[in-house]
Amino acid sequence: MSNATLNWGHFTATRFLREVWQRKPLLLRQAFAGFAPLLSRAQLFALAGDEDVESRLLQRNGRRWLLDHGPFSRRQIPPVEQRNWTLLVQGVNLHVDAASELLSQFRFIPDARLDDLMISWASDGGGVGPHQDAYDVFLLQAAGRRRWRIGPVLDATLQPGKPVKLLAHFEPEEDLILEPGDMLYLPPGWGHDGIAVGNDCMTYSIGFRAPPQGELLKEVLWQLAESQHGGPIYSDPPLRVGAPPALLPPAMVKFAAQAFARLKPDATVFESVLGTYLTTPKPQVWFESPQASLASLRRACQQTGCRLDRRSKMLYTAQAVFINGEAVSAELAPSGLLRTLADQHRLSALQLKGATTGELAVLAQWCAQGWLLTGDMATAAAATGKTRRG
Repeated sequence: MSNATLNWGHFTATRFLREVWQRKPLLLRQAFAGFAPLLSRAQLFALAGDEDVESRLLQRNGRRWLLDHGPFSRRQIPPVEQRNWTLLVQGVNLHVDAASELLSQFRFIPDARLDDLMISWASDGGGVGPHQDAYDVFLLQAAGRRRWRIGPVLDATLQPGKPVKLLAHFEPEEDLILEPGDMLYLPPGWGHDGIAVGNDCMTYSIGFRAPPQGELLKEVLWQLAESQHGGPIYSDPPLRVGAPPALLPPAMVKFAAQAFARLKPDATVFESVLGTYLTTPKPQVWFESPQASLASLRRACQQTGCRLDRRSKMLYTAQAVFINGEAVSAELAPSGLLRTLADQHRLSALQLKGATTGELAVLAQWCAQGWLLTGDMATAAAATGKTRRG
């Protein structure tokens, strides 16, 4: 398990949000003093071999870049002594409890913004080249050393014919070497190029997505269209013989425009769309259901408490509660207990003493779906050293 604690030094989280967040880079020396990698090199390579895990292998030979997607067998991963290659393992927090716990240090940022924790292992000279990201990122050096060249992107032109998006004319302003425990924050769009200095370089990237308006609009329109049932059926106005057969009928265009005009979403609709969209698990995420009845799961919750599975996503608004892409029923939408679960990721047996029948029923149902773990299930998993699937 991770016992890492974020040390702000002369900063505070409040000052960081006020002066730095989404404005400028910040280097925190020994942000996690004495930090030790949560996974060994062998464990990370094994994780990259799992078909449920998103992984990439990037190799450089002069100006030539080669990108492959996992899963990777150990034979497919280059020798660690070979220079200029990087293994990227995405969403480690979905598979490793300690990685999920590390993210709790960053919950001064809204959960709705969190993407995942990616681990990159690089041999000497390895990296992904000069690039920019459309999200906020904390780059925590977990092992070895990495040189970071960073700067604002004045020219976003990309190098042609590359398998990854590399900046063609990157001009860094700062040149930094990060040691284990050091952490660099970069806002969206800030150019950066990280190169491993020596072997066994391991960097943890904690990313916070900043979805473009167009992406959110597409999701809103899709969900609004899905909610439209029935309605009038298109019928032709009086037709005349001899009209051009390939002409798109103006009446049909008007009919479609009228259907769009009837869509008048209010704030509640947008909340519902964002709540389900931002809590929907990634495609490779799956949950394992326990072999237990709803009644026994309910009793276990009451006796030992419960906590969210590390893969579960839970958000709420004043009117609704969302978990894993679903909104709870209107009856449970006002529940303060469920909001406490979303904020704390767990509920103790004491907190559950005042739970209503409906709240206990939905908690038991989430346990049956694998979204929630009872206290005894979590304890058993920790005792056996189980870090994945449950």
